[in-house]
Parts: sequence; C-alpha cells; structure tokens
Amino acid sequence: MTSTWKQTTRAASTAGTESDWFHCRGCHTLIYRRRFDRLGQVCPECGRHGPLTARQRIDQLFDVGTVKPVDLPATVDDPLTFTDLVPYSQRLATARRDTGLDDAVTVVHASLRGHQVVAAIMDFRFLGGSLGTAAGEAITRAAETALEQGCPLLLITASGGARMQEGALSLMQMAKTSNAIAALGEAGLLTISLITDPTYGGVAASFATLSDLIIAEPGARMGFAGPRVIEQTIRQRLPEGFQTAEFLRSHGLIDDVRPRSELPHVLDVLLSSSTPVAADWGAEHVDPVTTDVDRLAGREIGALVATARHLRRPTTLDHMAYWMDGFIELHGDRRGADCPAVVGGIGLLEGLPVVVIGHQKGHTTAEMVRRGFGMPSPAGYRKAIRLMRLAARMGVPVVTLVDTPGADPGLAAEENNQAGAIAECLRVIGGLPVPVVSVITGEGGSGGAIALAAGDRVLLSENAIYSVISPEGCAAILWKSPEAASTAAAALWLDAASLLRLGVVDGVVPEPPGGAHHDPAAAAETVRDAVICAVRELRGRDGAELVAERRRRFRRFGVASAANDVKEIRK
Repeated sequence: MTSTWKQTTRAASTAGTESDWFHCRGCHTLIYRRRFDRLGQVCPECGRHGPLTARQRIDQLFDVGTVKPVDLPATVDDPLTFTDLVPYSQRLATARRDTGLDDAVTVVHASLRGHQVVAAIMDFRFLGGSLGTAAGEAITRAAETALEQGCPLLLITASGGARMQEGALSLMQMAKTSNAIAALGEAGLLTISLITDPTYGGVAASFATLSDLIIAEPGARMGFAGPRVIEQTIRQRLPEGFQTAEFLRSHGLIDDVRPRSELPHVLDVLLSSSTPVAADWGAEHVDPVTTDVDRLAGREIGALVATARHLRRPTTLDHMAYWMDGFIELHGDRRGADCPAVVGGIGLLEGLPVVVIGHQKGHTTAEMVRRGFGMPSPAGYRKAIRLMRLAARMGVPVVTLVDTPGADPGLAAEENNQAGAIAECLRVIGGLPVPVVSVITGEGGSGGAIALAAGDRVLLSENAIYSVISPEGCAAILWKSPEAASTAAAALWLDAASLLRLGVVDGVVPEPPGGAHHDPAAAAETVRDAVICAVRELRGRDGAELVAERRRRFRRFGVASAANDVKEIRK
C-alpha cells in the first residue's frame, strides 16, 4: 500500500510536537493534525481526501447510539494453506493484530439522519481491503440482512481487488455478492455504493458497481485493472486523472462526486426515497392548470415560437432550484457517457421523494453549446431510462420536463443507435408502475421530446410549443422555403389552445404576463403547483392500473372517433 499521507520529520513549531504535523502528499502543505481530524481527514488546502478506518466511517456517518454490529458466520480461514514469502495464516494474524478487525469488511445496522440502513464498510488497512471468503460473506450477509429488515443497503468500498491467497474461492465471491445485490433489486430495496480510494479488481467488477446509486469521494480511483497493469499491457502512458472519480463521472460510470463533508446530506436525500409520506400529501396546493380552451389567449404564431425558445425561460435545473427541498443530480448512462443535454436526479418535492428528468439547454451561448443545445444523444435517453427504472424500483413518482428542438441528429448519435434509444425510452416510460407527470416547458420538438413526454398527465406551459417537426424544418421540406416558417407553424397546430383541443395535452400551465422569462421564479412556482396536483391525483393508484390507463391514453390517438373530433374542432 502506498500511503496518501506521510509523517514529516521536520521540526514542529511551538504549537506542537513533530507528531502534531505532517505533509499532505497532494499539495505538500504542512498540516496541523488536529485541524485535519476536525475536517474529516481532508486537506484544508487542496481538498485531498485521506483514508478512513471503518470505525471512523461509522462515527462520521451514523447517528450516535444507533450502531449495532451484524453477526457474521464463520468462514474458512486459510483454505489453500497458502505460502508466499510469508504464510497466509501469518499475514491474517498480523492484520488482525494491527487493525483490531476480523477481516476487511465491517457490517452494521444503524440510523443515518433517522433512516434505517444496513452498511458494509471496507477497511483498506486489512490486507488492502482484498476480497476473500470472509469479506465476500460479510457483503452477502449485509445484503441478506437488508432484505430481511426491508431497508436500504449502503456499501462503502476500499479495495485493491481479489485476495490471491484464497485462489478460486476468492473469485467465487464476485458471483456470490452480485447475486445478493440482485436479490435486493428484485425486492425493490435501494442499494448505494460509496466509492473511496482505491476500489479495484473483483470489488469494482462485482457489488461495488451494481448498486442503484454510485457516489464517489473526490479523487477516489476505481477500475478493473490498476493503472500500472494497464500501462504495462498497452505500453502507453495513461492520461492525467485516469480512473479517478472525476474521470468516471465524465464518462457516465458513476452518479456523482461529493466531498466527505456533504455525504451525510447526500445520503439523507437519497435514503428519503424509502420514507413513507402522508396520504394527504399536497392537499393544500391549488391546481393552476387550465383545461378550458376559451380561457387561452391567442398569440401571433411567430412571437409564440420565439417566446418558447427564449434563453431566459427556466431550465430543468432552474426548476429544481426553485422547487426542491433537496435535489441530487445523478449522472451517466453507466455505459461510458454522460449526455449534458439531459439532466436527472432525486429530490424532495414538498417532502415527497421524486425522480426528475429533463432536457437542459442553458441561458448563454457558451452553455447552450456545452449542453448540445438541449438535443440529447443516445446516452441522454439511456440515462433517462436508467433513472426511470430506478424510480420504478423505489416506487417513487417520475416528473419529466421537456424543452428540446429535437434529438441530436449527428453522425455519432446515429452510430450509437439514436432511434433505438428513443424507442426504448418510450417503451420504458410507457410501462412504469409509478405516476409519471410530463410538462413541456419550452420547445417540444419531435421524437426527441415525446421520448420524455409520454406520461400519465401531459401538461404544456402556456407559451410552450409541441410539434412533430420544427416550423423551419417543415417549411424547408414542404414549402421549399425557410421564409414560410410562420405559415408552417400555424399549420402544425403547435400552440397551447390547438394542442389542448386535439387532446395531445391534458392541460395548460399559466405563465406570468409576457412569458416565463419575465418572472422565472413565479413561472417555476406555477409549474411546481401543477406537478404537485397531478402527482397528488395519481398517487396511491395501483401500478398495473397506471400502466393500463397510460397506454389507453395514447391508444386513442388517430382512431376514427378522434378524427371526427378534430373535424368538429376545425368547424
């Protein structure tokens, strides 16, 4: 083990002795140990996170007086009677003496800000946190205990990989622990991995990356093969930051990176998904949604399209800032990418846990470029699919906010099966056994929009638009002239009144005078109230009933009776 922290032999100041001070390996700053301890073993200068023991993790995360050890069954101690430079039995004895632990994993049942949880905490001091029979049994028993008690499982990882001295029996722990995590998922119980430095090999390739949610500490490294092995194999130098938490997040492999000081809050919000909420939730909110077409004032179509696309309209992340008591953004499709045009996460809406997924454009040209102008890649839809399935397992409502000119039409998107990603998104959202409320808040463009807009209730902001194609695209194809965009917009019936008449949307959410961009806070508050009232109506319904009614909603579009209704509207 290469220590991240090292003692300094330099003379100490008058404030303490030599042991009171040490150098940070990251920035080489001389740090006062008591200050370092108060900060949770985090360097106050560069933020480098030092290693924690299992006991320190327990003390930092869990409510005082609630921690109870989980009894673990005995396992084979030295199954191969293995000897290298030192007998394995001697290595075990030394590790137990030095750490005071039986093995690399400690399992407890505890309360975290009032939430009951079973936790399995790995301690790297014990033979590098390696995965042997005892560690694998501890992880499996932790999962079984969580299943028995019907509570979430928290996995805190720190490992160099499988324990070689136990041979194939160590390898078997990967399948054993993976099966245990799968059983929790099948039972609808939440699993969370907290990745700490380092997490490699058999641990990374089994239970650590199978959790519903994966949070990592800054700088924590995770991978199957270590960097030295990779460099020797490919004979290339690896890029700076390779396999770090930040690298993993940018490649969509973990949900987020959070400093140690934020972990209790983050875990509190994530664990809230398993907390019961009163049946009369949201009763005090008045529904602002308009379902009467005659109450909708018409606008000149060109001005309406411009308003729907205005850069100051609130984005999905703006709405989350206005709505939520807490919102934890979750990143990535777990397949190698994190599309910035789609954002999503878990938050508390008036105390009710919900999963929110939405398009994200931005307010400036630079942000629009970074966000791909709100046009999702296949990874964006796969991220949405992952979060929707998570909501289904947790039994919490889904809210989707739609604002996109359409899906990414580029070469890379096609190479990565853009059409298939949209189709799968539609299939998943159609079969979710939880309430789904969709709001088109700005621009609802084509398949890129409906992939997130196929909910139980589909609402439209007053100055938003929703169409099979952009007015400009329609004008170019059918009128052969971009100057015909306003004519095409009128012909497409993309405004609120027309969409309400067609039944494409169930209601219209009023906006402040002149549009949402004139008062984003008020606009967000109105959308929030509309969402709360829609979710309140749908809560408590049986999952199969929700799916059947959602499918009936879309089944009726285009049948003869609906066509006759459209003829009556035109009259």
